[in-house]
Amino acid sequence: MITDILIEFALAIGRMFLNPLLYGSIIVAVILGYRRVKRERKFFHVRILWGWTELIGLLKEGLLLALIISILSIAIGLTVPEEFLFVLTVVSLISLIIYVFHILSPVILFALSVFVLWALDYLNWEINLLGIKVDGITLSEGTVVTATILAGLLVVAEGLLIRKKGAHIASPIVENSKRGLRGVAFTSKRAWILPIFLVIPGNAIAAHFPWWPQFSLGATQFSLILFPVVIGFQQLTRNKLPIHFYPKLGRSVLILGEIVIIGGLVAYFVPIVGFLTLMIGAVIRIAISYIYSTGQQKDVYAVSAKSGGVMIAGILPNSPAEKMGLEVGEIVRKVNGVEVQTERQLYEALQVNAAHCRLEVLNHKREVRLTQHVVHNNDHHQIGLLIAE
Repeated sequence: MITDILIEFALAIGRMFLNPLLYGSIIVAVILGYRRVKRERKFFHVRILWGWTELIGLLKEGLLLALIISILSIAIGLTVPEEFLFVLTVVSLISLIIYVFHILSPVILFALSVFVLWALDYLNWEINLLGIKVDGITLSEGTVVTATILAGLLVVAEGLLIRKKGAHIASPIVENSKRGLRGVAFTSKRAWILPIFLVIPGNAIAAHFPWWPQFSLGATQFSLILFPVVIGFQQLTRNKLPIHFYPKLGRSVLILGEIVIIGGLVAYFVPIVGFLTLMIGAVIRIAISYIYSTGQQKDVYAVSAKSGGVMIAGILPNSPAEKMGLEVGEIVRKVNGVEVQTERQLYEALQVNAAHCRLEVLNHKREVRLTQHVVHNNDHHQIGLLIAE
């Protein structure tokens, strides 16, 4: 029995590498990195993050959350039919192809997939694509229950990723306001793969334990599949700094995920509640993105040229500026005792002492602090500051 289960886990991992969603998301991540680097070089003549950052983040940043969800999924037996995973794959691929990452929120993906399967049943249609026959589902089936609980768990993961990574991956964009002034906006666009072990009806593993799985869709034998759930995220901020904006957005998404999980648990007793939870949850997720977007007026910038010094629009990784603890949105007032108003003045003041720099900075709390650092010959792009000017 143990040997059979180990073999099934190995087969489950192998099945993930047959899923085109894995390779589609990798291609899109490479495109994301290329476009970001090209944009940063256009505005600031230097890239901020490595070009492969999006690809590494795609494959790495969601692994711990995927493991936790996989353990929960297998422990309580969240069984999903292959038809659901097939539709979920198609919807995810379409979202990647049209490059609209808002659709890649799990609650929206799952709501669309469940709706498609319900519509097939309601219209009494059947799809046969690539040798795979897709039938519809009724709202009384356990698929709705498991899909809702999984969606809730994945939305919680989405909220945690946005809260932790949103500001880190925010890339500055120089814009012109309606009044002809230049300001800096920040855009975050990222995809994450969460490889989740899911239970599907099959003939590999028998249910030897009376408590597993609880959501079995009436089956008595099961197989495992490692499914690459793709979570996408995109959001732009102008009038709020990334370190304040994205954690708040992530918290809103996290709360939505908790509500969806509760709806999924209630759906175990009243399945239609799961369907309604998914549909309403998708609408709320869209509303969250809309509300946070509409608050970003183009004529109001948190980062723009200031009369009292030079405002920081970006920090290069591993640069003296990062080592000094400088942050986006802070204002450099003096460099080596010299007041500065422009980027040119800043770098001229740095030459006062080419081996050492001492900065007077106005932080986010409007408090003045002093910071200093030794500048080595191999430090790139001066001290690693991108200036809003």
